[in-house]
Amino acid sequence: MSDDELSRRSLLDLFREEAQTQTRTLSAGLLALESTPTDAPTLEACMRATHSLKGAARIVGLPEAVDVASAMEDCFVAAQHGDVTIDAAHIDALLVGIDLLLAAGDASAPSAREAIDDFVARLAGAGAAAAGSAAVSAAVSSAYPGQETADADDEFARSPDDDADTAAAAETASASALAVTDPSAARASQDRDRMLRVRAGTLDRLLGFAGQSLVESRRMRPFANNLLRVRRAQGEVLAALGQFHERHAPTLGAEARASLAGIREQLAALERQLSERFDDLDRIDRRGTQLAQRLYDEALQCRMRPFGDAVHAYPRIVRDLARSLGKRVRLSIEGETTQVDRDILEMLDAPLGHLLRNALDHGIEDPDTRRLAGKPEEARLTIEARHSAGKLLISVADDGAGVDLAALRRAIVARGLAQPDAVAAMSEPELLEFLLLPGFTMREHVTDVSGRGVGLDAVLNFAKAVHGIVRIESAAGRGMRVVLQLPLTLSVVRSLIVEVAGEAYAFPLAHVRRALRVPREAIEMLEGQQHIVHEGRPVGLVTARQLLGASGAAAHSDDVCVVLIGAGHGADQEAALYGIAVDRFAGEHTLAVQPLDTRLGKVRNVAAAALLEDGAVALIVDVEDMVTSVARLVREGQLAGVARGAQAAARERKRILVVEDSLTVRELERKLLEKRGYAVSVAVDGMDGWNTLRNGHFDLVITDVDMPRMDGIELVAMIRNDPQQRGVPVMIVSYKDREDDRRRGLDAGADYYLTKGSFHDEALLDAVNDLIGEAT
Repeated sequence: MSDDELSRRSLLDLFREEAQTQTRTLSAGLLALESTPTDAPTLEACMRATHSLKGAARIVGLPEAVDVASAMEDCFVAAQHGDVTIDAAHIDALLVGIDLLLAAGDASAPSAREAIDDFVARLAGAGAAAAGSAAVSAAVSSAYPGQETADADDEFARSPDDDADTAAAAETASASALAVTDPSAARASQDRDRMLRVRAGTLDRLLGFAGQSLVESRRMRPFANNLLRVRRAQGEVLAALGQFHERHAPTLGAEARASLAGIREQLAALERQLSERFDDLDRIDRRGTQLAQRLYDEALQCRMRPFGDAVHAYPRIVRDLARSLGKRVRLSIEGETTQVDRDILEMLDAPLGHLLRNALDHGIEDPDTRRLAGKPEEARLTIEARHSAGKLLISVADDGAGVDLAALRRAIVARGLAQPDAVAAMSEPELLEFLLLPGFTMREHVTDVSGRGVGLDAVLNFAKAVHGIVRIESAAGRGMRVVLQLPLTLSVVRSLIVEVAGEAYAFPLAHVRRALRVPREAIEMLEGQQHIVHEGRPVGLVTARQLLGASGAAAHSDDVCVVLIGAGHGADQEAALYGIAVDRFAGEHTLAVQPLDTRLGKVRNVAAAALLEDGAVALIVDVEDMVTSVARLVREGQLAGVARGAQAAARERKRILVVEDSLTVRELERKLLEKRGYAVSVAVDGMDGWNTLRNGHFDLVITDVDMPRMDGIELVAMIRNDPQQRGVPVMIVSYKDREDDRRRGLDAGADYYLTKGSFHDEALLDAVNDLIGEAT
């Protein structure tokens, strides 16, 4: 690709960015002119936008866009002179011009000369070309002193051999979009608002590094606290020497007193130096932590964009759709500056579009009906975004007829979703939940706008995808309101940190109903499953260790830490409620979400990871996946229970790890031990056994000697050299029955050596009983 081609592509990118910005100004201005067609500031803003686009199009060599922008500019200038009044016909034509300008900026779009000629003719036919070309040129020249119109300015003609002039012209055209009186202010504003393209993956990595730097900066504080303790200990030593000097100085010789005085002086000097270094360290710690926090906050802010970026096109969409339905609607957007996570913002277009179409087609009445009902003929439709209680609330509200509950009940029964008696007894919130079901519609006939049953269920699916909820409110004759309650960001999540088998896990607070401590004696059995009673209803109890694949026995206490979770939305929130028993609560924290490596695929019951303040890694629980896992375990009857009461805890079965590469021997030993009441886990070789042992708690290890990857002797040696595992008894069961083999195993640290040649059921069980006693 030649340099000229690369330069042109770069200029086209710049033009597309400018076209997006300027056409947004034009769309807002045209919709404002529909109600106030002679508003001078709005006409001026529209004329400036088209003039800037005309110059930019001339620079990049888009003659079709130049013609469109020129025709639109002529229209606005004529309106400024009073020769033309901007009416609905003009606005319809000018909106088409906006579409043509955006299409012209798309390098992949084909040339549409015929469509552009039709547009120019349509605009002229509407009377937009009443002003003469001389008047237009004069008006534009007066509006832009020192410049000529782009039609007459030969300096805007791009020479393929002059890249420097092209770049200068591009900068001039971009600056014209920020037209202000003071040139220096324009440059400052341009530098401040300049946009750069950054890949999403780069931004995510930057946020991850910022989070790690914040964690690392906080590690300095414990070090400083330890240094402070050393400083205090040194002070105590110095004080002790002073007391020794006061008590024993008379009994010491001159030389001893001089030596003691020298030691005290040196210690005092060291204490001063240590005090100074500690003060320096304290300042470095505070500054480093503050800078790391600011870096993290700024990196996080880079993911946030104003809500207005997602809704700038909706006023025109609502206008066009309302006119096609014969309705008059004014759209109000509140909270355009509300900051929204960029990932959520990019996903909002479809659900908000569904909500707007639903309001326009189903809720808002035609002007005649509204007038008979005593309402203004022009309906009001409002989109609002705001932050509340750590959540992002987005609502779409209209002042239409609201939901016809009688018609809704008939639709529910007609589609066989519930029996008539049950429907008649449902509350209004319960009835409104049916609107969120897939395929549900109250329309009897399909139209171009609605009736296919695709709409509010898509809104619910979006809310579920971002761990939010949907709430519907309706008032008969006064309108309907749909509220999306979403997380502020997908990058940061407020979570409850718990400990399971010595590892940290995070439960997003959006899915945590309660965190409570339950006495073990309060755990009840109901239909073969453990339950606790919460607010008068039984709640199934499941161990987090089983769901997360953690082994080992939990530390026993009088109470059980339980996290109540649910995956329901709206009125069915109580339909799926479970208690997850964890080992310990570790408090609430705001975590920076770090996605798992894609090579891992989907990890069951885990959504992502995060770093805690002490540098430890916490896995963020996927609550909906966890609820699905619980349901599967219930169906298969494999739920593990929580020990109830001190006596039950004492009767917990002892656990044995069998390490054996022979399938026959491994299964024989497992069955023998389980029949006697022991809990048995198995491993296929020494390495597998070592990994299993480290990730769980076992009362005994039974191992073979000859195995792949790691033999039994090496396994015994590793167990005896590990501080946490060295106390676990080890029994070797091997075909090697020579005394040398037996001595080698015992010397490695085995507690018992049993040969397979003399192996029989009772010999193995007696040896196990000798080492660890009965199973319970």
